[in-house]
Amino acid sequence: MDYRPLGRTGIEVSRLCFGTMSFGGDADEETSGAMYAACRDAGINFFDTANGYSQGRSEEILGRLMAGHRDDLVIATKCYNPQGEDRNNRGTSRRHVTRAVEASLRRLGTDRVEVLFLHQFDARVPIDEQMRGLEDLVRSGKVLYPAVSNYAAWQTAVALGVQVRHGWARLQVIEPMYNLVKRQAEVEILPMAEANGLGVIPYSPVAGGLLSGKYAGGGENVGRLHTNKMYTARYADQVVHEVAARFAAFCRERGMHPVSAAVAWVGAHPAVTAPIIGARNLDQLRASLDAVNLDMTPELRAEISALSPAPPPATDRSEERAAR
Repeated sequence: MDYRPLGRTGIEVSRLCFGTMSFGGDADEETSGAMYAACRDAGINFFDTANGYSQGRSEEILGRLMAGHRDDLVIATKCYNPQGEDRNNRGTSRRHVTRAVEASLRRLGTDRVEVLFLHQFDARVPIDEQMRGLEDLVRSGKVLYPAVSNYAAWQTAVALGVQVRHGWARLQVIEPMYNLVKRQAEVEILPMAEANGLGVIPYSPVAGGLLSGKYAGGGENVGRLHTNKMYTARYADQVVHEVAARFAAFCRERGMHPVSAAVAWVGAHPAVTAPIIGARNLDQLRASLDAVNLDMTPELRAEISALSPAPPPATDRSEERAAR
């Protein structure tokens, strides 16, 4: 396993991050433990969770698994989603974020997390107030590095400006969605991250299983794309299924596992620190772990990229891209 700098933090993380969204849900505790062990055996030291995953059970299971070697790991968690019926027990207000982090630390059985993501942008809370909440947690030692997930490039840039102006701890990591059929991050988010020295850990590199090959030819009626309304809507456009079919055929011709290739393609972008891999069981996990063994050369990445339409540049002046 290779390791890469995480933003400007000075710490190094494995080139794959394991996301524990399945812990306590699709994966029971025994299966979660087996996947965790496989990740550690592969050299992964970076784990991503959230207080909203399985109503906190993901954090609880991860906390039990990492007991005894906590200091060997880099742990990221998130907050935003409702944590009860109270109307103030959600969002990115300082009140909620403080309470949410305290609860996450109890579930994880630790005194701090390396990375805290605000899970989504909260339009109700001014950005300077959001960043002040993160600053308070950094000063308290409960969070080492502030981060944001699912923020637009402009929202992240404004947040960085607020932090610099006040002399607060700056954002160090972002977590966008990025895969072969969802490439919007290439337009502004990834260039912004490179320009500001931010670590990038993209989620959904296999597009919710769409790029695994199991849906090719109309097969596999059981899976996240069919059972989860959010994923069904996210990948509803016909063009993404056409891209997935071309990708599956390409991988068959080259003798590559499509999951390994999808993860390696994301990880080969120069702005990306570590794709977040996930699985419901060991069999699913193995192909993602094998991504580090696939030689994703610039030429191979360009061939795979050509299977899907590239998003237009930020100015929408497509002739600028052709002139380069």
